[in-house]
Amino acid sequence: MWAHLLLVAVSSLIAVAIGVAAGIGVTRRAGKEFRSLVETLVAVGQTFPPVAVLAVAVPVMGFSEQPAIIALVLYGLLPILQGTLAGIESVPSATREIAQGVGMNARQILWRVELPLAAPVIVAGIRTSVIINIGTAAIASTVGTKTLGSPIIIGLSGFNTAYVIQGAAVVALLAIITDMLFERWVRYLTAWRQQTPADPSVG
Repeated sequence: MWAHLLLVAVSSLIAVAIGVAAGIGVTRRAGKEFRSLVETLVAVGQTFPPVAVLAVAVPVMGFSEQPAIIALVLYGLLPILQGTLAGIESVPSATREIAQGVGMNARQILWRVELPLAAPVIVAGIRTSVIINIGTAAIASTVGTKTLGSPIIIGLSGFNTAYVIQGAAVVALLAIITDMLFERWVRYLTAWRQQTPADPSVG
């Protein structure tokens, strides 16, 4: 289980770093013209089945965690990018204008106004990405990585239904628990956002 969690954690952290950074970048004045290109590239990345990515990456990188991480990052980027874009765009323009009025520069507005207010939506995107990767990471067992998908692969190879059910049940349980934890986090952030004054000059 720990190997599975580590694989999901590493790939999710990379996807979050890339997805959030890209989302922020294309919402800035200098990056708006690249938004369509970035969205298209990320969407195309998710159209490739993880198995196909593994098939291409394994001959180059060998049987290891690296091909699996690449596949999971590509597959998990889209929800994070969409969540970041939706979250930042949900910040009222009046709030940005007030922040400018009290003397904040662009960086301060981003870190002290936009990202805090966009956090619930961004985390919702991360939640979707992580849940997807928990299930998708099971296929990493096909390239020699020990994950919760190992019993499923063994069961399919040996026509052992019990092994398949066992592996699928554990993966599903992990996804459900993770989803519940993220749900509590999103609720907390949403409640915090509702309690936060819309006027950046307050407090």
